[in-house]
Amino acid sequence: MDIERKSNRIFGNELKYLKEILETDFRTSAFGMMANRFEKAFAEKIGVNYAIGHNSGTTPLHSMLEAIGIEPGNEVIVSPLTMSAPTYAILQAGGTPVYADIDPESFTISPESIEKNITSKTKAISAIALYGLPCELERIMDIAKKNSLFVYEDNAQCMLGTYKGKFAGSIAHAGSFSFQRLKHLTCGEGGMLTTNDKDLAEKVRRMTCLGYANVGAKKGAVTKMELQDPNYDRHISFGFKSRLPELCAAVALAQLENAKALVDIRLKSAQLWHEAISDCNWLIPQKVSPDHKHSYWSYAVRLNHPKLTWHQFRDKFVEMGGDGIYSAWKLSYQEPLLQDPSNLGWRNRLISKERLLSYRQKGLCPMAENYQPKLLAFKTDYWDANEAYKQTEILKKLIKLY
Repeated sequence: MDIERKSNRIFGNELKYLKEILETDFRTSAFGMMANRFEKAFAEKIGVNYAIGHNSGTTPLHSMLEAIGIEPGNEVIVSPLTMSAPTYAILQAGGTPVYADIDPESFTISPESIEKNITSKTKAISAIALYGLPCELERIMDIAKKNSLFVYEDNAQCMLGTYKGKFAGSIAHAGSFSFQRLKHLTCGEGGMLTTNDKDLAEKVRRMTCLGYANVGAKKGAVTKMELQDPNYDRHISFGFKSRLPELCAAVALAQLENAKALVDIRLKSAQLWHEAISDCNWLIPQKVSPDHKHSYWSYAVRLNHPKLTWHQFRDKFVEMGGDGIYSAWKLSYQEPLLQDPSNLGWRNRLISKERLLSYRQKGLCPMAENYQPKLLAFKTDYWDANEAYKQTEILKKLIKLY
């Protein structure tokens, strides 16, 4: 029976691929057939050798840190201007998050601040594509090469964004993506790790599959013949069960087939927001250099008005008929989790007292602390272009009032 499409985000083969699984009574799940199809297609789209599905956008961050051998005392440099998942992944792997400040124009992690925060304990650098804008990856990779550090791109908010002509997720040693319900592509919940490193891919795969033998960089499940063998040594390394479910893979594969159309919706909305603030000198957007292509998960600006506060702006926008505006997340080290070390449980014993104290000191990342309360992120997922136009016209009228 055909099901009428109800969503502007679902206009491809989602139902067809779901039926393939359901009509076989989940037999495809035994060998990860749909997940394998999705992984192969995703790797080809991004331009990498390996793509490994996960059950969320957070678990690939954890998998790759475990795979590179993060140990207690190892430090991972990360921006504090993001949601909590990057910090949680570092803590779960046993590492110590070290916060580098942001660039004042792009709002992404500052290469200069990264260099200042490198110590003999530094193991990796997290490069987060904030709001859909990739970092200055060439500079970050140069820093990493000089110091023998691992770099991973966190592209939870970035799909088909590019840096110097290469897709985000294909530039650093590894990359991650999210398919949570609000992201460019969605299957409700899910994630992906990308890399060209076969050894890393194999380790990450085992992390997602309880450390099973016989899985590999491009093989996501164990065969029936292997499982039925009484002499089969199943678990050869430590791991979790965090692979992408077949039903989610089916939806994500269909979404990937329409990736350009889904991303273009956001790009068109972003262009309308950009035009709306073009004559306003107190709403300052992220700077996008010629080297970058922004994918605009949302359209972020810094409020720099001498009298107008964030709440006053938001309240006036809503009063005039505007949708709500997202704020920037409270800086990761300013969250209660790190303000009170007891919230970390046993993990607080893995972090030095000096580092724990630094999280509670004002001025750790002064630029991020200055910007965080002033950032406004406008929606870009308007499936009706008329609604996007209506919202940006409201913004134009609001700007004229001040």
